[in-house]
Amino acid sequence: MNAVVENTKHGLAAGLEAAPERADWTIDQGWSSYTPAHHAVWKTLFERQTALLHGLACDDFVKGMDKLPIAADQIPNFEALSEVLYKATGWQVVAVPGLVPDEVFFDHLANRRFPSGNFIRGAHELDYLEEPDVFHDVFGHVPMLMHPVMADFIQAYGVGGLRAQKLGKLKELARVYWYTVEFGLVRQSEGLRIYGAGIASSFTESRFAVQSLSPNRIAFDLERVMRTNYRIDDFQEVYFVLDSLDDLLALACTDFAPLYERLGHGPNYQPGDVLGTDVVLHHGSGEYHRSKRG
Repeated sequence: MNAVVENTKHGLAAGLEAAPERADWTIDQGWSSYTPAHHAVWKTLFERQTALLHGLACDDFVKGMDKLPIAADQIPNFEALSEVLYKATGWQVVAVPGLVPDEVFFDHLANRRFPSGNFIRGAHELDYLEEPDVFHDVFGHVPMLMHPVMADFIQAYGVGGLRAQKLGKLKELARVYWYTVEFGLVRQSEGLRIYGAGIASSFTESRFAVQSLSPNRIAFDLERVMRTNYRIDDFQEVYFVLDSLDDLLALACTDFAPLYERLGHGPNYQPGDVLGTDVVLHHGSGEYHRSKRG
């Protein structure tokens, strides 16, 4: 299980006593300071996740991974990653000490800089982390940044996040990021596939999201998503499914102002809700979350 919330104001989550010296919260990756133990954790995570995602990850995730200097033997170097990524879609990876304040996060995305934690989880916490580490950020997110539409969408999200913050609508917009960039599924001819980083980097949730009978899987509808709460402490109760990653292009061009107005006058939904207006691809049994609630 991955419990990560990247767009939450948690700037000191990495144990810092004060904000970094740089206003944008970036730090040096410190690649040479990684120990053999750090690289060994990366290797364990990379090898088991790569094997698991065969037949579960979307084609564009696999293509992106294949084109990047990401391998099992060592934690990737952000400079080498950025060189390839920038040539493909104009993005760079920058190191940060952990979760950063909202305005910093959005500003990075708006300028095609993806903030990645420079630390890696311990060998005792392979399946759970309270904040995104280098494996979640690089393995989960960076391959999809090689896809031009996803690259444009995440930049647009950063721009939209800065606006939403001023309008007091951050919660509604954050749901879009959560149910796409973090926990999104997409249809392919072979079936549903993973493109969201929170699933792609999670050993336990990868199969649950695609194969379990428990969660609902519902066709993506923007307003529905923006009204739907999400779980940060467990597997999702619902996954929203795109017909194609190209659908993100329309989202990137959306004027959210009228949506924010409508959202202020209607209901919000719980993660397990199924509406009469939903296009339900799989009506989940709810067994997993029911058992957790006792």
